[in-house]
Amino acid sequence: MKNQALILLDTVERLGNLLRVGLRQAGVAQGLQPIHLQALLYLNEANRYSNTPQALAEYLGLTKGTVSQSLLLLARRRLIARHADDKDGRVVRLTLTDKGKEVLKELGLTNAWRDALQSASPARLSSATKVLKEALATLQARNGYRSFGVCVTCRHNLHIGPRSYVCGLTKEKLSSREVSKICREHSPVEENAA
Repeated sequence: MKNQALILLDTVERLGNLLRVGLRQAGVAQGLQPIHLQALLYLNEANRYSNTPQALAEYLGLTKGTVSQSLLLLARRRLIARHADDKDGRVVRLTLTDKGKEVLKELGLTNAWRDALQSASPARLSSATKVLKEALATLQARNGYRSFGVCVTCRHNLHIGPRSYVCGLTKEKLSSREVSKICREHSPVEENAA
């Protein structure tokens, strides 16, 4: 009989497979592949430090070439916009267009997930989330991957007043909306920090 850790791994793997099937099915009507939808979902959640082709490739664990081809298609379909960074013109920034946001809204990709979990109690969801986040953080650290965590949970995030934040890494002000986004530069808070 398998131990609990292997049963959890099997469950997570099966969930991942079902979610990818859902992405494939959702994309058919729009003529989009799962990679295209994953890029749109990522860009919808990425902050201004994370909306580059390189960050997207790192997040998805894909090559820059694969991501580049996907981004070209999304740009041709006017689902994303590409523009030069205000401070460094060599850096390409990616943003969802209104059309891209509308596609995500129409597809409702998170609805099935929410429906599947609606009968779970908040305590069980909290417990499951904690275990999965711990496993994710361990695997990321062990393999040298970035955490891409939510800005407000980063050790660099400085809450300096009501709805007022600064990134301790870049020394730039952050909006309340930005701190709820994922960041490529995220650095988890040390659990044992005083």
